[in-house]
Amino acid sequence: MSIHISAKKGEIAKVVLQPGDPLRAQYIAENYLENAKLVSKTRGIFYYTGLYKGKEITVGASGMGFPSIGIYSFELFTKYEVDTIIRIGTCGAYTTDLKLFDILNIENAASESTYAKYAWEIEDEILSHQGNIFGTINETAQELSLAAKAINVHSSDIFYRKDQNIPAIATKYNCPAVEMEAFGLFANAQHLGKNAATILTVTDIIPTHEKISADEREKALKPMMELALESALKSL
Repeated sequence: MSIHISAKKGEIAKVVLQPGDPLRAQYIAENYLENAKLVSKTRGIFYYTGLYKGKEITVGASGMGFPSIGIYSFELFTKYEVDTIIRIGTCGAYTTDLKLFDILNIENAASESTYAKYAWEIEDEILSHQGNIFGTINETAQELSLAAKAINVHSSDIFYRKDQNIPAIATKYNCPAVEMEAFGLFANAQHLGKNAATILTVTDIIPTHEKISADEREKALKPMMELALESALKSL
């Protein structure tokens, strides 16, 4: 057990898919994993371990923001000896160059956050994916005939803000989309020498206020989930 995850040693696989939402983790476990077992539900954050095409994979939530994913990914990497975490989530697009349902494989995450600085003395404003899982995702996307776009993303501490203009850091590092966790995950993985990637689905176009409806969301996220599962399979 760790402080925030109640799974026993050996109940977490070497590769973990990490959506933000516990119910999305439950959905993946129930619809894609065989013999899925709920191994942790502390604080209502569900972790399941099961078999995907005969290989053991864990799926569990990160919660929202750097403090939350920072805690869960650190404990997975250190207390459960996880080798690879693939974050799967949603994002908003700052530009109409991206479209609803686009799948993004994040190359770098830029942030104004002090998380990396004060946690690990990493001074950089922009951090890369870690290890070879990013390349595996690109290769797998091609095999699945999915157009996964490799881009930079703005990882923000803020969901609601007074200034509605695109933040300066997003412009500085050419980030056409925004989310809230990748930078924290990449920082932990860089510090610990682990593998980390982030796959996102565009669910909002900020300048036009277009959004994927609640009814469309399940269908919209399936290609991303399947891409993550197939990529995880190759890393085992």
